[in-house]
Amino acid sequence: MEKFELHILGCGSALPTTRHFASSQVVNVRDKLYMIDCGEGAQLQFRKSRLKFSRLNHIFISHLHGDHCFGLLGLISTLNLLGRTAQLHIHSPKGLEDLLAPMLDFFCRQMTYKVLFHEFETNTPVIVYEDRSLTVTTIPLRHRIPCCGFLFAEKQCPNHIIREMVDFYKVPVYELNKIKNGLDYTTPEGEVIPNSLLTRPSALPRRYAYCSDTICTPGIIEQIRGVDLLFHEATFADANLPRARETYHTTATQAGEIAKAAEVKKLLIGHFSARYEDENILLEEASIVFPETVLASETLCLNV
Repeated sequence: MEKFELHILGCGSALPTTRHFASSQVVNVRDKLYMIDCGEGAQLQFRKSRLKFSRLNHIFISHLHGDHCFGLLGLISTLNLLGRTAQLHIHSPKGLEDLLAPMLDFFCRQMTYKVLFHEFETNTPVIVYEDRSLTVTTIPLRHRIPCCGFLFAEKQCPNHIIREMVDFYKVPVYELNKIKNGLDYTTPEGEVIPNSLLTRPSALPRRYAYCSDTICTPGIIEQIRGVDLLFHEATFADANLPRARETYHTTATQAGEIAKAAEVKKLLIGHFSARYEDENILLEEASIVFPETVLASETLCLNV
Protein backbone atom coordinates (compact mmCIF):
# COMPACT_ATOMS: atom_id res chain seq x y z
CA MET A 1 0.00 0.00 0.00
CA GLU A 2 1.27 3.45 -0.92
CA LYS A 3 2.43 5.83 1.83
CA PHE A 4 -0.21 8.04 3.44
CA GLU A 5 1.04 9.49 6.73
CA LEU A 6 0.17 12.37 9.04
CA HIS A 7 2.94 14.15 10.95
CA ILE A 8 2.04 16.48 13.83
CA LEU A 9 4.37 19.49 14.03
CA GLY A 10 2.32 21.47 16.53
CA CYS A 11 -0.97 20.92 18.36
CA GLY A 12 -1.29 23.83 20.78
CA SER A 13 -3.65 26.79 20.51
CA ALA A 14 -2.93 30.52 20.47
CA LEU A 15 -0.92 30.94 23.69
CA PRO A 16 2.56 29.38 23.51
CA THR A 17 3.57 26.84 26.13
CA THR A 18 6.63 24.76 26.89
CA ARG A 19 4.63 21.64 26.00
CA HIS A 20 3.24 22.44 22.57
CA PHE A 21 4.02 24.31 19.38
CA ALA A 22 1.36 26.23 17.45
CA SER A 23 -0.79 24.45 14.87
CA SER A 24 0.96 22.73 11.99
CA GLN A 25 0.82 19.34 10.32
CA VAL A 26 2.32 17.59 7.30
CA VAL A 27 0.49 15.02 5.19
CA ASN A 28 2.82 12.66 3.33
CA VAL A 29 1.18 11.01 0.33
CA ARG A 30 3.56 8.88 -1.74
CA ASP A 31 6.49 11.02 -0.55
CA LYS A 32 4.86 14.27 -1.62
CA LEU A 33 4.53 16.56 1.42
CA TYR A 34 1.57 18.87 2.04
CA MET A 35 1.66 21.24 5.02
CA ILE A 36 -1.53 22.22 6.83
CA ASP A 37 -1.18 25.49 8.74
CA CYS A 38 2.20 26.91 9.69
CA GLY A 39 2.37 28.24 13.22
CA GLU A 40 5.56 29.47 14.86
CA GLY A 41 8.24 26.81 15.06
CA ALA A 42 6.84 24.72 12.22
CA GLN A 43 10.13 24.59 10.34
CA LEU A 44 11.99 23.44 13.48
CA GLN A 45 9.45 20.66 14.00
CA PHE A 46 9.72 19.82 10.32
CA ARG A 47 13.42 19.13 10.90
CA LYS A 48 12.75 17.12 14.06
CA SER A 49 10.30 14.96 12.14
CA ARG A 50 13.09 14.21 9.60
CA LEU A 51 11.05 15.47 6.67
CA LYS A 52 12.62 16.84 3.51
CA PHE A 53 11.98 20.47 2.57
CA SER A 54 12.52 19.62 -1.09
CA ARG A 55 9.36 17.47 -1.09
CA LEU A 56 7.14 20.27 0.22
CA ASN A 57 5.40 22.15 -2.59
CA HIS A 58 1.94 23.00 -1.21
CA ILE A 59 0.87 24.68 2.04
CA PHE A 60 -2.79 24.93 3.06
CA ILE A 61 -3.75 27.65 5.57
CA SER A 62 -7.10 27.20 7.32
CA HIS A 63 -7.52 30.81 8.45
CA LEU A 64 -5.56 33.98 9.13
CA HIS A 65 -5.09 33.80 12.89
CA GLY A 66 -1.45 34.12 13.84
CA ASP A 67 -1.08 30.75 15.52
CA HIS A 68 -1.87 29.15 12.15
CA CYS A 69 0.35 31.25 9.86
CA PHE A 70 3.07 33.15 11.80
CA GLY A 71 5.62 30.49 10.79
CA LEU A 72 5.24 31.11 7.06
CA LEU A 73 7.71 33.98 6.69
CA GLY A 74 10.49 32.05 8.45
CA LEU A 75 9.83 28.91 6.42
CA ILE A 76 9.83 30.82 3.11
CA SER A 77 13.08 32.53 4.11
CA THR A 78 14.73 29.24 5.06
CA LEU A 79 13.78 27.65 1.74
CA ASN A 80 15.35 30.67 0.03
CA LEU A 81 18.58 30.24 2.01
CA LEU A 82 18.65 26.61 0.93
CA GLY A 83 18.61 27.70 -2.72
CA ARG A 84 15.20 26.31 -3.57
CA THR A 85 14.20 26.67 -7.21
CA ALA A 86 10.80 24.90 -7.33
CA GLN A 87 7.67 26.98 -6.93
CA LEU A 88 5.92 27.01 -3.54
CA HIS A 89 2.11 27.12 -3.63
CA ILE A 90 0.23 28.59 -0.66
CA HIS A 91 -3.54 28.04 -0.52
CA SER A 92 -5.50 30.22 1.88
CA PRO A 93 -8.57 32.37 2.45
CA LYS A 94 -8.41 35.85 0.95
CA GLY A 95 -5.92 38.30 2.44
CA LEU A 96 -2.75 36.30 3.08
CA GLU A 97 -0.87 37.54 0.03
CA ASP A 98 -1.57 41.17 0.98
CA LEU A 99 -0.20 40.51 4.47
CA LEU A 100 2.92 38.60 3.42
CA ALA A 101 3.96 40.46 0.27
CA PRO A 102 5.48 43.54 2.03
CA MET A 103 7.45 41.32 4.43
CA LEU A 104 8.72 39.15 1.59
CA ASP A 105 9.76 42.27 -0.32
CA PHE A 106 11.76 43.45 2.72
CA PHE A 107 13.24 40.21 4.10
CA CYS A 108 13.51 38.08 0.93
CA ARG A 109 14.47 40.54 -1.80
CA GLN A 110 16.58 38.08 -3.78
CA MET A 111 14.33 35.07 -4.02
CA THR A 112 15.64 31.92 -5.69
CA TYR A 113 12.09 30.63 -6.27
CA LYS A 114 8.52 31.84 -6.73
CA VAL A 115 5.85 31.85 -4.05
CA LEU A 116 2.40 31.55 -5.61
CA PHE A 117 -0.73 32.39 -3.62
CA HIS A 118 -4.08 30.73 -4.33
CA GLU A 119 -7.12 32.20 -2.58
CA PHE A 120 -10.35 30.29 -1.93
CA GLU A 121 -13.77 31.00 -0.50
CA THR A 122 -14.68 29.35 2.80
CA ASN A 123 -18.48 29.21 2.45
CA THR A 124 -18.80 26.03 0.40
CA PRO A 125 -16.57 23.01 -0.28
CA VAL A 126 -14.23 23.51 -3.21
CA ILE A 127 -11.38 21.43 -4.62
CA VAL A 128 -8.22 23.50 -4.09
CA TYR A 129 -5.69 20.92 -5.27
CA GLU A 130 -5.73 17.84 -7.47
CA ASP A 131 -3.18 15.52 -9.03
CA ARG A 132 -3.20 11.93 -10.34
CA SER A 133 -3.47 10.39 -6.87
CA LEU A 134 -5.06 12.98 -4.58
CA THR A 135 -7.66 15.72 -4.18
CA VAL A 136 -7.77 18.35 -1.43
CA THR A 137 -11.19 19.85 -0.75
CA THR A 138 -12.08 22.59 1.72
CA ILE A 139 -14.43 21.88 4.64
CA PRO A 140 -16.41 25.02 5.63
CA LEU A 141 -16.05 25.70 9.38
CA ARG A 142 -17.48 28.32 11.76
CA HIS A 143 -14.91 30.47 13.53
CA ARG A 144 -14.51 34.16 14.36
CA ILE A 145 -13.04 34.83 10.91
CA PRO A 146 -13.38 32.96 7.58
CA CYS A 147 -12.03 29.48 8.17
CA CYS A 148 -12.09 26.03 6.66
CA GLY A 149 -10.66 22.59 7.15
CA PHE A 150 -9.30 20.28 4.47
CA LEU A 151 -10.24 16.82 3.22
CA PHE A 152 -7.36 14.85 1.70
CA ALA A 153 -8.78 12.05 -0.44
CA GLU A 154 -6.86 9.43 -2.38
CA LYS A 155 -8.13 8.53 -5.81
CA GLN A 156 -9.02 4.91 -6.53
CA CYS A 157 -6.01 3.10 -7.95
CA PRO A 158 -6.39 0.84 -11.02
CA ASN A 159 -6.93 -2.88 -10.41
CA HIS A 160 -3.93 -5.12 -9.85
CA ILE A 161 -2.99 -7.50 -12.64
CA ILE A 162 -2.95 -11.20 -11.75
CA ARG A 163 0.24 -12.15 -13.53
CA GLU A 164 -0.48 -15.88 -13.73
CA MET A 165 -3.83 -15.33 -15.47
CA VAL A 166 -2.46 -12.73 -17.87
CA ASP A 167 0.30 -15.16 -18.84
CA PHE A 168 -2.18 -18.03 -19.16
CA TYR A 169 -4.34 -16.10 -21.65
CA LYS A 170 -1.27 -14.64 -23.40
CA VAL A 171 -2.51 -11.08 -22.99
CA PRO A 172 -0.36 -8.61 -25.00
CA VAL A 173 1.44 -5.91 -23.01
CA TYR A 174 -0.41 -3.13 -24.83
CA GLU A 175 -3.73 -4.43 -23.43
CA LEU A 176 -2.67 -4.27 -19.76
CA ASN A 177 -3.59 -0.65 -19.05
CA LYS A 178 -7.12 -1.20 -20.39
CA ILE A 179 -7.48 -4.29 -18.23
CA LYS A 180 -6.17 -2.46 -15.14
CA ASN A 181 -8.92 0.10 -15.67
CA GLY A 182 -11.67 -2.50 -15.74
CA LEU A 183 -12.08 -3.67 -19.33
CA ASP A 184 -12.48 -7.32 -20.26
CA TYR A 185 -10.01 -8.94 -22.66
CA THR A 186 -11.04 -10.47 -25.99
CA THR A 187 -8.71 -13.14 -27.33
CA PRO A 188 -7.80 -13.32 -31.04
CA GLU A 189 -10.31 -16.21 -31.27
CA GLY A 190 -13.10 -13.94 -29.99
CA GLU A 191 -13.37 -15.39 -26.46
CA VAL A 192 -14.17 -12.71 -23.86
CA ILE A 193 -12.16 -13.09 -20.64
CA PRO A 194 -13.91 -11.27 -17.75
CA ASN A 195 -11.85 -8.62 -16.01
CA SER A 196 -12.50 -10.32 -12.68
CA LEU A 197 -10.39 -13.29 -13.82
CA LEU A 198 -7.45 -11.09 -14.80
CA THR A 199 -7.31 -8.59 -11.94
CA ARG A 200 -7.94 -8.15 -8.26
CA PRO A 201 -9.28 -4.88 -6.79
CA SER A 202 -6.80 -2.34 -5.48
CA ALA A 203 -7.01 -1.16 -1.87
CA LEU A 204 -9.84 1.23 -1.03
CA PRO A 205 -8.79 4.88 -1.24
CA ARG A 206 -8.07 6.54 2.12
CA ARG A 207 -9.24 9.91 3.42
CA TYR A 208 -8.01 12.32 6.08
CA ALA A 209 -10.04 15.28 7.37
CA TYR A 210 -8.57 18.27 9.22
CA CYS A 211 -11.03 20.44 11.19
CA SER A 212 -9.56 23.29 13.21
CA ASP A 213 -10.62 25.96 14.41
CA THR A 214 -14.39 25.82 14.75
CA ILE A 215 -17.35 25.93 17.03
CA CYS A 216 -19.10 22.56 17.06
CA THR A 217 -20.53 22.33 13.53
CA PRO A 218 -22.73 19.31 12.73
CA GLY A 219 -22.95 20.58 9.15
CA ILE A 220 -19.56 19.02 8.39
CA ILE A 221 -20.70 15.48 9.26
CA GLU A 222 -21.80 14.40 5.79
CA GLN A 223 -18.64 15.67 4.12
CA ILE A 224 -16.35 13.79 6.51
CA ARG A 225 -18.50 10.68 6.90
CA GLY A 226 -16.46 7.49 7.13
CA VAL A 227 -13.01 9.09 6.84
CA ASP A 228 -10.10 6.92 7.95
CA LEU A 229 -8.74 9.65 10.24
CA LEU A 230 -10.32 12.83 11.55
CA PHE A 231 -8.34 15.57 13.25
CA HIS A 232 -10.75 17.74 15.17
CA GLU A 233 -9.91 20.55 17.49
CA ALA A 234 -10.69 19.92 21.17
CA THR A 235 -9.55 23.19 22.68
CA PHE A 236 -11.57 22.93 25.90
CA ALA A 237 -12.95 20.46 28.41
CA ASP A 238 -16.67 20.34 29.19
CA ALA A 239 -16.22 22.60 32.21
CA ASN A 240 -15.24 25.40 29.83
CA LEU A 241 -18.13 24.97 27.38
CA PRO A 242 -19.25 28.64 27.76
CA ARG A 243 -15.72 29.77 26.87
CA ALA A 244 -15.70 27.41 23.88
CA ARG A 245 -18.92 28.96 22.59
CA GLU A 246 -17.64 32.48 23.20
CA THR A 247 -14.42 31.90 21.26
CA TYR A 248 -15.94 29.66 18.57
CA HIS A 249 -14.06 26.56 19.63
CA THR A 250 -15.03 22.97 20.42
CA THR A 251 -14.89 20.83 23.56
CA ALA A 252 -13.41 17.34 23.59
CA THR A 253 -16.85 15.80 24.13
CA GLN A 254 -18.24 17.68 21.14
CA ALA A 255 -15.32 16.47 19.00
CA GLY A 256 -16.18 12.91 20.05
CA GLU A 257 -19.81 13.46 19.14
CA ILE A 258 -18.87 14.73 15.66
CA ALA A 259 -16.62 11.68 15.13
CA LYS A 260 -19.34 9.29 16.28
CA ALA A 261 -22.06 10.88 14.14
CA ALA A 262 -19.76 10.85 11.09
CA GLU A 263 -18.78 7.21 11.71
CA VAL A 264 -15.09 7.95 11.25
CA LYS A 265 -12.56 5.21 11.90
CA LYS A 266 -10.25 7.15 14.21
CA LEU A 267 -10.33 10.56 15.92
CA LEU A 268 -7.24 12.63 16.67
CA ILE A 269 -7.80 15.64 18.94
CA GLY A 270 -5.59 18.69 19.28
CA HIS A 271 -5.39 22.51 19.39
CA PHE A 272 -5.21 22.29 23.17
CA SER A 273 -5.79 25.34 25.35
CA ALA A 274 -2.73 26.42 27.35
CA ARG A 275 -4.77 26.12 30.57
CA TYR A 276 -4.43 22.31 30.59
CA GLU A 277 -1.15 20.98 31.93
CA ASP A 278 -2.41 17.45 31.36
CA GLU A 279 -4.50 16.90 28.22
CA ASN A 280 -5.61 13.46 29.39
CA ILE A 281 -8.77 15.10 30.73
CA LEU A 282 -9.61 15.96 27.11
CA LEU A 283 -8.77 12.45 25.95
CA GLU A 284 -11.01 10.94 28.64
CA GLU A 285 -13.97 13.16 27.77
CA ALA A 286 -13.72 12.48 24.04
CA SER A 287 -13.15 8.74 24.55
CA ILE A 288 -16.34 8.35 26.58
CA VAL A 289 -18.25 9.30 23.43
CA PHE A 290 -15.86 7.90 20.83
CA PRO A 291 -13.40 5.27 22.14
CA GLU A 292 -11.15 5.33 19.04
CA THR A 293 -9.63 8.67 20.09
CA VAL A 294 -5.95 9.58 20.42
CA LEU A 295 -4.16 12.73 21.58
CA ALA A 296 -2.07 14.73 19.16
CA SER A 297 1.52 15.41 20.18
CA GLU A 298 4.54 16.93 18.49
CA THR A 299 6.46 14.55 16.16
CA LEU A 300 3.60 12.02 16.33
CA CYS A 301 3.28 10.14 13.03
CA LEU A 302 0.10 8.23 12.16
CA ASN A 303 -0.62 6.04 9.15
CA VAL A 304 -3.93 6.93 7.57
